[in-house]
Amino acid sequence: MSALIIFTLLLVLMLTGMPISISLGLTVLTFMFTMTSTPAVEVAHKLFTGIENFGVMAIPFFILAGNFLTHGGVAARMIRFATSMVGHMHGGLGLAGVLACALFAAVSGSSPATVVAIGSILLPAMVQAGFPKRFGAGIITTSGALGILIPPSIVMVMYSIATNTSVGALFMAGVVPGIILATMLGMTTWYLARKHGYPRLAKASWAARGRAFRESIWGLMLIVVVIGGIYGGIFTPTEAAAVSAIYAFFIAVFVYKDLKLSDVPRVLLSSANLSAMLLYIITNAVMFSFILTDQQIPQTLAEWMLAQGLGPIAFLLAVNVLLLVAGNFMEPSSIVLIMAPLLFPIAMRMGIDPVHFGILMTVNMEVGMCHPPVGLNMYVASGIAKMGITELTIAVWPWLLTMLVFLGVVTYAPEMSLWLPRMLGMVH
Repeated sequence: MSALIIFTLLLVLMLTGMPISISLGLTVLTFMFTMTSTPAVEVAHKLFTGIENFGVMAIPFFILAGNFLTHGGVAARMIRFATSMVGHMHGGLGLAGVLACALFAAVSGSSPATVVAIGSILLPAMVQAGFPKRFGAGIITTSGALGILIPPSIVMVMYSIATNTSVGALFMAGVVPGIILATMLGMTTWYLARKHGYPRLAKASWAARGRAFRESIWGLMLIVVVIGGIYGGIFTPTEAAAVSAIYAFFIAVFVYKDLKLSDVPRVLLSSANLSAMLLYIITNAVMFSFILTDQQIPQTLAEWMLAQGLGPIAFLLAVNVLLLVAGNFMEPSSIVLIMAPLLFPIAMRMGIDPVHFGILMTVNMEVGMCHPPVGLNMYVASGIAKMGITELTIAVWPWLLTMLVFLGVVTYAPEMSLWLPRMLGMVH
């Protein structure tokens, strides 16, 4: 009964158009003060302790690093390097887009930032080279979603906060699935380009490739700094986020010099705005998680599912359907913070690995970002490509279908996610 009241109240508030963070907070406060005897001081305590988590500090730092990289000329150099490597193949510029998105994802941690940084440069170039605008927009919208699967990933940090799972293990678990999904998106791009006879570029010489690599090396080194630092035990994922922000500032301002010192306050302000929004959502989501646990809702649901004879295979299928439906109404951070505390205990009771479950949720968030009505990547790409959402929805479907196939594989092949962290001794 408690669960029905809580989720009905949340749904009603969200349907009024109220922001998700305020909907969560009002749901918790209304339920606590009308249905429970929990003292008001408990609410204040949860509000403060909700973000009193060392892992939370990684979020503003990764956002700041991504903003420095987006404004600092790193994306343009990565595109040049990717184009020199794969531009001569069928749909060369499209393949370069997939590769550039994968590389930029590995330094930014954000899907919208990847779409903006790569799309704003590559889309005009693709149209000028003779590619249909739909083709380019489909590639950038879906490949940009790699930003939350290839580490570092802000969504993985959110999952870690909600479930107390190791961020380092999640980051390592995202590497192999990220590479496989990028490959699958690249194969879809190649097939469509070959089928329709889209243009190819002249093959770059090894000297040109070497030159493009040298130009982009400072940006690419950030991948080594973050992943190598975490794996080598030099710093924690949170410290890696701080290091990446400082490194991104240094290369954007002093190495590439595409960002002037006078532009830095603007970058800091936009990063602070986004960070404040996410931290406010986290605070309210922690309160929401507290009320769910206090009312024994996850435990009751787990016992009911086990009593119905629902095994891991059926449960994971149900989770995918639930998350894909949620992706129609909410953005990834909100879904993870609301659904993870509810679904995680059930997954643990069924013996599903917490790291594998985190990757499963992340891939679902990727898919959700690429379809209407609230797919964030769709709206970002729509603004860059000057295309309507309906036209863009038609444009993305071949790649979206590829992502759904990948979701099915990653759901029932846990070794894809667990092989690398297991090899590194991060999971058992």
